[in-house]
Amino acid sequence: MTEIESLLNDIEELRKTLLDVIEKSNWDLLDKEVLSASQNLNAAIVKYNKLLLEKNKEEKE
Repeated sequence: MTEIESLLNDIEELRKTLLDVIEKSNWDLLDKEVLSASQNLNAAIVKYNKLLLEKNKEEKE
């Protein structure tokens, strides 16, 4: 499994976790656990995007 595939799997798991946490908080999007789960997902997405940019840059060279 490539690093990109691994990150995509992580993102999917973090997305599911976020949805679970949102439901458990009765859709309170300002709940501390919701915010934390959202930040974790966001960090994984940012990492994925940076990895894609690096890969695309390498392919163009």
